Amino acid sequence: MVNADRTPPECPGGHDGMPESDAGRLLHNQLEILIQDFRRSAEPPMPVFVVHGQESRDDEAVAGLVRQLYVGQEAHGTRCAVAQEAYEGATEVRRAAALVRALSDPRKWGGPKAVYRRYAFPRLRLVHAIDDAVAALGDTWPVPAPGSPEAGQDPRQRLLNELAQQRWRPKNTARWRSGLPLFDMAHILPASLVTVLAALLARSEWYVAVGAGLVFLLLLTVLNYVLPGRAPIFLWLRRESRWFMTTTFLRAADQEEPTEVSLLRPVRSWKAIAARAQDVAEALTTGGDFHLQLCVLALREDLRDNHRRWSWDLRGFKRPRPPMLFLPHADDRNGGIELIRAISDVRSRRSELDPLLVVAAVRAHDVPRMERSVVPAQPVPEPAPPTFGVRLRTWYREWGRNLRAEQSPSRERSVLPWVLKVPLPHDQLGPVEEVRPHLRASARPTPARLVWALHTLVLVTALLAAGTVMRADALHDRYCSASVLTANRDTRREQTPDGRPECIGIATGGVRFADWLPAPEPGDDLKALAADEGTPWTVADLEDRIARQNEKVLAAGTYVTVVYAGPLSAATDSGSSLVKGAEELAGVYLAQAVVNENSSVKLRVLIANGGVDLGHQVGMAEAIAAYAAHDPTVVGVVGAGRDLKSSRATIRTLMEAGLPVVSGTNSATYLPREFANWFGLAATDDWQIRQLGLIAAQLRTPHRRQYSLVLARDTARTDDLYTDEQARYGQRMLRRQGFTPLEQRRYTLSGGKPELRSHAQEICRGGRVPSVIYFAGRVEDIDPLMTQLGTEPGCAGKPLAILTGDDLSKADFDGGGQSVAPKVTLYHAALAELGTAADETGFYLDAATYLPGMRDRRLRYDSPALASGQTALAHDATRALFWAATRGDRPQSRASTWVNLRSVKIEGMATGTIDFTGAPLYGDRTGHSIVLKEVRRTRDGTARPRVVCRRKAGDTAPLTQKECRIR
Repeated sequence: MVNADRTPPECPGGHDGMPESDAGRLLHNQLEILIQDFRRSAEPPMPVFVVHGQESRDDEAVAGLVRQLYVGQEAHGTRCAVAQEAYEGATEVRRAAALVRALSDPRKWGGPKAVYRRYAFPRLRLVHAIDDAVAALGDTWPVPAPGSPEAGQDPRQRLLNELAQQRWRPKNTARWRSGLPLFDMAHILPASLVTVLAALLARSEWYVAVGAGLVFLLLLTVLNYVLPGRAPIFLWLRRESRWFMTTTFLRAADQEEPTEVSLLRPVRSWKAIAARAQDVAEALTTGGDFHLQLCVLALREDLRDNHRRWSWDLRGFKRPRPPMLFLPHADDRNGGIELIRAISDVRSRRSELDPLLVVAAVRAHDVPRMERSVVPAQPVPEPAPPTFGVRLRTWYREWGRNLRAEQSPSRERSVLPWVLKVPLPHDQLGPVEEVRPHLRASARPTPARLVWALHTLVLVTALLAAGTVMRADALHDRYCSASVLTANRDTRREQTPDGRPECIGIATGGVRFADWLPAPEPGDDLKALAADEGTPWTVADLEDRIARQNEKVLAAGTYVTVVYAGPLSAATDSGSSLVKGAEELAGVYLAQAVVNENSSVKLRVLIANGGVDLGHQVGMAEAIAAYAAHDPTVVGVVGAGRDLKSSRATIRTLMEAGLPVVSGTNSATYLPREFANWFGLAATDDWQIRQLGLIAAQLRTPHRRQYSLVLARDTARTDDLYTDEQARYGQRMLRRQGFTPLEQRRYTLSGGKPELRSHAQEICRGGRVPSVIYFAGRVEDIDPLMTQLGTEPGCAGKPLAILTGDDLSKADFDGGGQSVAPKVTLYHAALAELGTAADETGFYLDAATYLPGMRDRRLRYDSPALASGQTALAHDATRALFWAATRGDRPQSRASTWVNLRSVKIEGMATGTIDFTGAPLYGDRTGHSIVLKEVRRTRDGTARPRVVCRRKAGDTAPLTQKECRIR
């Protein structure tokens, strides 16, 4: 009995080819059982069913039954081929080979109900191409007649030339049957996609990547198809070539030529294919069974490949029914019998199972040709089974049991081992009065057909395209430099206070912060961009020059890397200024240029931007730390020149990364007390305000009540901590000098401008008008303050002293950039004393040599471009860090650099002597550079600054009140 688990369900009928006889129904059911096993991945061995009548008068009925089985299987969706006509050929073997050649046409397989796309036969077509080439060369190949034009020519080259003319395809074959030109793209298309992906990963624009891929695709297509007389350029990578070289059926024992193909060795692979093609071609000229068996081997390998389940398109899962070949008349005229013998012989030589199921009808007198043996097998008498159906199932089981033994090479075979002969009784061939139901293997679509199909591919492609576009948009929104697939994650996009985009992080991979700066407009405070008389260089100039220096440094090989961290963004309507960042960057570049000109160890500079007024300095510090984690040449950071509420987190992030920070302009008092990696050149707020106390003491009249006021910018909605520090230490200083402090006032900004009118009215019109105001604000707010004090009754025309911190050192009083009100005297501190140090430094000569726009200029300490001291302090900080990083003229690690900084003492710098040797750990050092200046209004309305007292860097002698006299 048939196992119920293997029995397919009954077919509902109603289609062509329904069995009309008991024999037809039983044979059809046996085929469907095999199909059901094939669908369930059982991979059953597929026999060659040879059906024949027990009597010669039934030959036509048997042939009709095979045709009926063909129609029925085609209606069930099986891919079927039928061979009914006779084929040309001098011998039966050649006719059988011609039959196999006809089967290489994909249109021979699969009716209208067959699922998935047509079969492909690349291996079989390669064999036919070599056969056609041999036929075209004629009988004079491989040994031409003496004296013929071919004499003396290399036989292999003649063969390869003919194959090249055929494009390694069978003759008289339309191109579309070997695939459209754009779809021999098993290798052309992947090569083009690799080109596109390489361009995308290089962060090219998407249209550049797609264009490169299309150009490469067009070039390969032209080379592969259009140029006549040459082999396809990727021939050695095709699947038929790999099979051609690896099958043991063709491998000779004494083969001296290479026999393998390699992706990375195209020349060697081509020589191997050429040698194998010559061997096969010479074998084809000898005749015999080799040609037919090679064609059968190629056919079965192609069918195996067409049903390979774990292929890229899962085609084996989408084709749940095995292919069937029907031979209604297998005889000597069409070579059918020889084909059956060849199929059995090839299967016996090969260990792999193939899915081809053959059903052939032979005439009764041809049945003995299905046997071959010198010793005829003796029939074993058995009692006849009761029915033909039971006999058929018994024959199949016995055939399966005997298959392995019958294939044994040491056994004399009386039958072809893969042939299952089915004799059909006369009474089983006649039509039945009542049609009984027949079976049909499950026709449910396989999951692979539903999931891994064209509609799924379209959907997945659409989703991937949408996801790629969304990812590209997200990358472009998040990072400063991004392509479709990748981004430079060292820099990120943020927004300035006025809503414009700015680039934050450390510039690598060609990122330029100057590309993100707004174009200057008349009235904007963007002098560093406009290249006016204040700063004749631009950020773009400095970035380009630093990049050129870095290229030379990388070529030299021995170097250390320093990161400049500063404000290199600008918001035009928020009162912020780019001048500070541009001036500091100029100092860093100047130090790099001087060092690289005179030192064996070179200095590489990377630029980091913390945004407008360093508002995103924490993100900048995180980017620096992340970059330093994989670049051990980074030894420290220069900059971080603004005192903000985020400064602690910034310095802590850098400290955890092992990076020391040398700052030229940040005057925060708490940073050297809390962080061991902080080294500041600027006098701290506490210390410089105590020096301003020397002036405040002279403004105090003994035994008289004098009021003082601290006027500070409102920092409630900002990250500014400098203002709060200045206000706190200023209040403490005024109280210590005996002034009666009034309630501190805070002014706000509107549209980037300070709102001071109401404060001036209340200050000047009250009964307690202060004689001293400590202004804890920014340099850009000083002009509006002077305007209000010079016009407000109660203050206008009356003596008033204003004390303020080092931010006023950026003011341009000499050039008319800022002024003071009548009777108002302004006293402010400056961080860099350049005048007394000018005679002992080469800074100004170096600046004239290297800084953009400074060539052929005579520079002094009071030149407008350098007077603020920002450039000088950044230069000195960079030189100090480089000294620590190259102690002993050898590159040091960042840990050694951190330690070496406490032994730095460098003379001849722009601000004097940079000396960290006496700096206590977690304490204030001495020897800061400091200048106290007085600014008064002249009769022509301009402001005239005057140095009250000063100390250059390295001078630890304290300032005295006598030295700082104001009267």
